[in-house]
Amino acid sequence: MLIVTKNLYFCKLKLYKSYAILKLNFMFTRKLLLEDVENDSVFLFGARQTGKSTLVKQMFPQARYYDLLKSDVFERLFRAPWLFREELEMCLPNELVIVDEIQKIPQLLDEVHWLIHNKQLRFLLCGSSARKLKRCGVNLLGGRAIREVLYPFVSAEIPNFDFIKAINYGLLPQHYLLSNPRKKLQSYIGNYLQEEIKEEAHFRNLRTFSRFLDIAALTSGEIVNYTNIATDCGISSPTVKEYFSILEETMFGYFIPAFTKTLKRRVVQAPKFYLFDVGVVNYLTKRNELMPGSLDFGKAFEHLIIHEINAFLNYSFSEKTVSFWRTSTGYEVDAILGDGCVAIEIKSSQEVQSRHLRGLKAFAEEYPQARLIVVSLDQNPRRTNDIEIYPVNEFLKKLWNGEIV
Repeated sequence: MLIVTKNLYFCKLKLYKSYAILKLNFMFTRKLLLEDVENDSVFLFGARQTGKSTLVKQMFPQARYYDLLKSDVFERLFRAPWLFREELEMCLPNELVIVDEIQKIPQLLDEVHWLIHNKQLRFLLCGSSARKLKRCGVNLLGGRAIREVLYPFVSAEIPNFDFIKAINYGLLPQHYLLSNPRKKLQSYIGNYLQEEIKEEAHFRNLRTFSRFLDIAALTSGEIVNYTNIATDCGISSPTVKEYFSILEETMFGYFIPAFTKTLKRRVVQAPKFYLFDVGVVNYLTKRNELMPGSLDFGKAFEHLIIHEINAFLNYSFSEKTVSFWRTSTGYEVDAILGDGCVAIEIKSSQEVQSRHLRGLKAFAEEYPQARLIVVSLDQNPRRTNDIEIYPVNEFLKKLWNGEIV
């Protein structure tokens, strides 16, 4: 009797925690507006647990909704995809239909294509892996659907944003909202390896990929050297490139290219690669309790700011991209926006010194019109010559208010 009562208590506690997290999620207003859904069909991609399902349910509560994570829905449509079309032929023109986890049954895209063309329906197709769709050689709707990406939380979505907490725990919604998400992160990595990677048709050695993932985390935010990573993993350079491609197409990371439009100095041309969430990096690299002053904190701080800049440029439909600049003689700027209109150095120092500005000054010699910015832990904004120095929270507010680019 005691065991039954105890089990019931923990079940209720688990349900309460899940409800509390779901309720908190609805308190956040995401920056991705999905305005294109009003007129077009949309692919909404994003890493697992970035909040895609919560977002679409919140924004479109009246839409017809197919959740392919439900075993009965999956089994029925996997066995007979044409039932999907037959059910939706009853819809009115221009009605919105949401399909969650579309990559689980890629064959449904043929039916989606037919329904868009013949019934003028709109679709919001959510998934965590564009790779699975491409690998199956399925119909990607021939440009009839717009591609959007949902990132983990950004600072502008979180009331009373705590950047120390974000640097330590990451910005996946469920992880940021917990006081200690370490077990959640362990489960998250395990699910990613089992559900995203193991399903790769040609995939054979999950242990090798897991080792590669650890190395990718250790080198996250650094210039990619395929040869060195291949040596560390005991695999070939082409295999390493393929593994990076898997990370990118399953939304687990992204490349930041080198800025190469320079005349006076020779520059590094290889890209950097960032895993999509700093909390995931912390878990894989066994970084704990990061506080200002340490080297690991500095790496995580840079990662967080790059995440914010990248998300802002994508959510705002900016034509500008983010890159980095590094010369063969060692000058570096962490983020270059567009064709060099803004150069941003990211320093976790509590007081930026002149030695921290060498990269920006060198970049300004080639791009004198560039706006030069430092993001730091300084207490107050200030300007030294032509260089603007902002405390991290001040910079993030200006970024999301559209005052940086």
